[in-house]
Amino acid sequence: EVQLQACGGGLVQAGGSLRLSCAASGFTSDDHAIGWFRQVPGKEREPIACIGSSDGMEYYANSVKGRFTIFTDSASNTVYLQMNSLKPEDTAVYYCTDYQGYWGQGTLVTVSS
Repeated sequence: EVQLQACGGGLVQAGGSLRLSCAASGFTSDDHAIGWFRQVPGKEREPIACIGSSDGMEYYANSVKGRFTIFTDSASNTVYLQMNSLKPEDTAVYYCTDYQGYWGQGTLVTVSS
């Protein structure tokens, strides 16, 4: 069974940085993608970044392009989301997913102004 464990959230001032991690296990194939979504109360979960395991292709939402970087540590099967130049509007619960129905537990990022 696929398991995704997300962590790394916290409180940071605007302009600061955080790195989220998503430790993945249980994949039966090397060909999969891992993505990060975020959600604020009252709004739908929003996709913000994605990376393919086989081709390394990356996707970023326009709202985070140039500030966030998604990358993989293959040795530990962990996908990271490096978030720089954080803004108060980045405040949300961040989730990782394999796009096959499995989600990490969510980690809260709060950016103060």
